[in-house]
Amino acid sequence: MQAMRGMYIAAVAALALGLSACGGGGGGGAGDTPGATASFEAGTTMERLKNAQKVKVGTKFDQPGFGLKGLDGKPAGFDVEIAKIIAGEMGISADKIEWVATPSAVREEVIEKGDVDYVVATYTINDKRKERVDFAGPYYVAGQQLMVRSDDNSVTGPEVFREGTKKVCSVQGSTPGNNIKQYLRDEAAQLVLFDVYSKCVDALKNNQVDAVTTDNVILLGYVADSNGAFKLTGSKFTEEPYGIGVRKGDGKFRTFINDVIEKACQDGRYAKAWTDTAGKFDPNVPTCPAVNRY
Repeated sequence: MQAMRGMYIAAVAALALGLSACGGGGGGGAGDTPGATASFEAGTTMERLKNAQKVKVGTKFDQPGFGLKGLDGKPAGFDVEIAKIIAGEMGISADKIEWVATPSAVREEVIEKGDVDYVVATYTINDKRKERVDFAGPYYVAGQQLMVRSDDNSVTGPEVFREGTKKVCSVQGSTPGNNIKQYLRDEAAQLVLFDVYSKCVDALKNNQVDAVTTDNVILLGYVADSNGAFKLTGSKFTEEPYGIGVRKGDGKFRTFINDVIEKACQDGRYAKAWTDTAGKFDPNVPTCPAVNRY
């Protein structure tokens, strides 16, 4: 198991290095800087970041396919590529991005404190979070599912937890962690919450919990990394629109990012980002959802 995980991380790290170095015509790689000659309105976040030629991006470091820290110390995955595309449209190359590990529980906090310029971290858009931050997107719609041990056929969907005998793991401050509560008879006894999903994976492996729940594509990454130890069970039971979090009230930055998402969907960069990362687990390139310009 550990050897397989090491091989996977090494492969992802090599992929990230290759993507950050690529360039050229067509849609180009996510590390390209198509905004090198662009000019932005004075006083906007885009102008500030382009002039500084550096940007801080919050993402996750423990989610295969979306944001997994590689051997080079940098994350790789679909969220990472989307973040690179946004930076590139401001004329900032991928090597000028400072990646900040951003677990679910601190995403609003790091935006409010200015520790990051934007967050791309499997970040579900919802009304409660919009009270504190603004969202561009969505750029992807996931669905919550369950991962169990491969030899366990007793968990067939979230309804099983209503019996009150099985435990499920998710992370603090996450939408999946809140969603699963409606299926639990005894939340205190059945729900285990950690700060990162990798700890949930370890708890499942060690028989401390019966299932891990988060979004389906994230779980597919863990299944691929498990050497046959885990599987998905049941079907998706929610819809989770992923957005890019920005500071509350920064409408011009949000509009800019929405424009970038639409452009990348049209010119092929979105499809390439998916194919090179999460597409290793789900080869079907998703249809870009309509952005919400609220």
